[in-house]
Amino acid sequence: MSKRVLISGSVAYDTIMVFDGHFKDHILPDRVHMLNVSFLTPRLTRQFGGCAANIAYNLRALGGSPTVLAAVGRDGAEYIARLKAMDIDTSSILSCDDLFTAQAFITTDLADNQITAFHPGAMARAHEVAAVFPSTWGIVAPNGKDAMLRHAKELTEAGVPWIFDPGQALPMFSGEELTSLLKGATALAVNDYECQLMVEKTGRAQAELAESVEAMIITRGAQGSILLQGGRREEIACVPIASAVDPTGCGDAYRGGLLYGLASDLGWSVAARLGSVMGAIKIEQHGPQNHSIDRESVAARYRAVFGAMPW
Repeated sequence: MSKRVLISGSVAYDTIMVFDGHFKDHILPDRVHMLNVSFLTPRLTRQFGGCAANIAYNLRALGGSPTVLAAVGRDGAEYIARLKAMDIDTSSILSCDDLFTAQAFITTDLADNQITAFHPGAMARAHEVAAVFPSTWGIVAPNGKDAMLRHAKELTEAGVPWIFDPGQALPMFSGEELTSLLKGATALAVNDYECQLMVEKTGRAQAELAESVEAMIITRGAQGSILLQGGRREEIACVPIASAVDPTGCGDAYRGGLLYGLASDLGWSVAARLGSVMGAIKIEQHGPQNHSIDRESVAARYRAVFGAMPW
């Protein structure tokens, strides 16, 4: 059976700025209706990012076989060349000469809170890309709405297990649309904030959301993550880090580890723990795709926390 993993999501450039303060000290709760705030950001970098590319970066470094379902603009040739150099399948990335590649402008404060502005650009045409089969697993991560709907439908109809990872795309969907998507999904992956938003939009309690899929993963940053499966709740420990340098892309790194574990038939618990290791490795470096990954180091950090080898 093919070990290919289909990754529907954005391929984007990230402009990351660091504010040497705390947002909460400059945003007055009683003045949010007339917000006019400027943050001085003396540090700025431009990085390769986007959910699909970030997930693929981590998955490929572990030895997985990702295929990216996305669209880039006239400034995307450099990015495609980079992905190809990493042996990531780019044959399903659409190039749109009349648009820019998606761009994220991210401001991070000293508490790792983030404010992001996002220009979708070519991502709005990602629905023109079809899923390719055979495949072992898939993930529908933040992408153009039509692309997310199309790829979810194609994966479901092909009988390929897939993770619904709505992320920052959650506001685009109604409660009814989210409920419909969950009917076809094998798993749901959200952070704790997104989980609460899912509850509010669908009108379904967290337990009900978990019961609608085979597994539900809730990431909680420094508090680790939760795996809900078959009526059981498993706490996945946060892997210790040397220092928290940059949280950008940590969720995508987690999903890269998760997908590697699932595509390798390691089971949900091991896959989620791998996700925790990958998130820890990522947060120690600036940018979403600058951390180095080798299987021996990953296995060593896994064993140090979980008491066994992952493979």
